[in-house]
Amino acid sequence: MKRIYIGGQAVIEGVMMKNQDQYAIAVRKPDQTIEVKVENYVAMGDRAAILRIPIIRGIVNFIESLVIGMKTLTYSASFYEEEENPAEAPAEKAVKKGGEGILMFISVFLSIILAVGLFILLPAFLSEFIRKGIDNNIVVALLEGVIRLIIFLLYILAISQMNDMKRVFMYHGAEHKTINCLEAGVPLTPENVMQYTRFHKRCGTSFLFLVMIISILFFMVINVDQTVLRMVLRILLVPVIAGVSYEFIRLAGRNDSWIIRAISAPGLWIQRLTTKEPDLEMLEVAIASVEGVLDWRAYQRALNAEAAVSEELESLEETEA
Repeated sequence: MKRIYIGGQAVIEGVMMKNQDQYAIAVRKPDQTIEVKVENYVAMGDRAAILRIPIIRGIVNFIESLVIGMKTLTYSASFYEEEENPAEAPAEKAVKKGGEGILMFISVFLSIILAVGLFILLPAFLSEFIRKGIDNNIVVALLEGVIRLIIFLLYILAISQMNDMKRVFMYHGAEHKTINCLEAGVPLTPENVMQYTRFHKRCGTSFLFLVMIISILFFMVINVDQTVLRMVLRILLVPVIAGVSYEFIRLAGRNDSWIIRAISAPGLWIQRLTTKEPDLEMLEVAIASVEGVLDWRAYQRALNAEAAVSEELESLEETEA
């Protein structure tokens, strides 16, 4: 049976889980009930074969993840906006809903600009001062990479101190624990899920860390003399670096060799900052999100039956031998 690899994301008081062409958002509403919304999604890769080519599919997936991420965050936040503005007129709500598409585009665009400026251009700008004293592109690229990692870690540390983000990071932990429990073939109950680790190799945090590392390798090899061209080149290479990073994360999720574990280790360590231990109620939300896109009971029964048949065949082969 083909393995199912679910991906997810923490949102405001909830979790989003994505399985192939569907994603579900489960949110703990202010009245403490769980709201689950399931959406169908046709991936860009399903529309054109060229978008499924390695590296290109990583670029496409990165953009799609940003769009879905912003959409699900906006949806989860809407429950708490309603609580703050219960008397808002229906007409005002309709106007807001009508402008969501434009706001989504602007939000994604600004997020990309901010990320490129903070994690790509700022380190490159600071490295120009180093370049004046060191005439060795490999050394400068390494130091630029160190600066980039420091900025990234400082950014994570800063947002982890925000009270609202602490809750999001707890739901992030709930997302990982639930996926780990599902992939282990253990029934999804809050008590079972709680026993699993809050770290996962396919996490977006690990992806961002890989982007930082792979960018060092790219900028070591690809370089020009003019400062302006160097900045432009770094911007143009961002999609390619994201595509390569995606391929590694994809491989890491399906491979458990010691090499993959060693390379994944730093990203898993950084997840100590971006995930926190959830409570049982948060795990209930994460499980509800999985149930929106997968009949996990039927899936696990099929996996367990397949494993039993494999064990029986191995036993017979050993007996015949």
